[in-house]
Amino acid sequence: MKILLVHNTYQQPGGEDVVFDQERRMLENAGHQVLVYRRSNWEADEYQGLQRFSLAKRTLWASDTRRDFRRLLRDEKPDVVHVHNTFLMISPSLYSACYEARIPVVQTLHNYRLLCPGATLFRDGRVCEECIESSLLRSVQHACYHNSHLTTGVLALMVAIHRLRGTWEREISCYVALTEFSRAKFIEGGLPSERIVVKPNFVDPDPDARTGDGDYALFVGRLSPEKRVSTVLAAWKRLGSHIPIRVIGGGPDRQQLEQQARLDHLSNVKFEGQLPREQTLVAINNARFLVFSSEWYENFPVTIAEAFACRTPVITSAMGAMQEIVAHGRTGLHFAPGDPADLAEKVEWAWAHPDEIRAMGQAARREYEEKYTAEKNYPMLMSIYQKAIESR
Repeated sequence: MKILLVHNTYQQPGGEDVVFDQERRMLENAGHQVLVYRRSNWEADEYQGLQRFSLAKRTLWASDTRRDFRRLLRDEKPDVVHVHNTFLMISPSLYSACYEARIPVVQTLHNYRLLCPGATLFRDGRVCEECIESSLLRSVQHACYHNSHLTTGVLALMVAIHRLRGTWEREISCYVALTEFSRAKFIEGGLPSERIVVKPNFVDPDPDARTGDGDYALFVGRLSPEKRVSTVLAAWKRLGSHIPIRVIGGGPDRQQLEQQARLDHLSNVKFEGQLPREQTLVAINNARFLVFSSEWYENFPVTIAEAFACRTPVITSAMGAMQEIVAHGRTGLHFAPGDPADLAEKVEWAWAHPDEIRAMGQAARREYEEKYTAEKNYPMLMSIYQKAIESR
């Protein structure tokens, strides 16, 4: 099968990039002919002065993308186009080119941008579903994207225009949701239920499960408001100094969080910044457990699947897809979102019960082997491609 993969990378690397590269390698290893169309939001830095206004236009419709993509489809004639992300430089104009060429499109729903211009369903420190329940204008009112009314308005207009012209319903053959929870949210937001298939993320290559118990707790993720590392620090303030935790990741909140840790004399909290993925996996492998404190509707955190592969149980906030992925008392523990006292209690228990945590780690590894390997994921992806081809 000839497959054209499409991805627009952000300036800050993230889980979407990992998933894109893993699926590309998986398809190539299976013997498929894989073509890649990739753009980067670093290109936006080339737009200076008044040119910046043209970025708003290309968010809605990038004519150069459509032209280049029409030529690519004509020359290569792929069997299916699999899109991961189009924001910012690619734009939804490529769907029109595929529709015109009668080539089926699969779209992975990595975030909630088709429902929420901010892409996270999160605002002012809490989950926000006003754009689903009311109108996209709510996002403009609250300046949900980068605290900018103008930029949020452009994104809201993009979503609204393509709803009106039928892009999401007519020109995309199949959607890939990463969990049952996110599938339900997209159906609630108006995407056609019969076209949304659940396929989780996976981890490949296998990082190999650890053999020891680990001698520290670990947080891995972007240091931004919705990840709620502040809850982790507040919990560690209650715990005292006997449980060390490493914090891996960069982001806008890092300086503030490090300052808070110093003020609270949290000498057992070590911020390590963004590390290469290989080093991050080593850290996960050697941790006693992973702490996942996010308070937004994560689609499918790759970090949790990586922890499962490493036989590392996860202590996660009890909301959204995290509850679906982590089974309380079997592959990890749940705590009340935003409640440092409950998190501290769960961490204290986990540290004091190594035998139980070891059993949870073994169950997490079995979960990985049953659900989150490339071998399990490949036939699911092929089934989705076949569904898209047949629908077209």
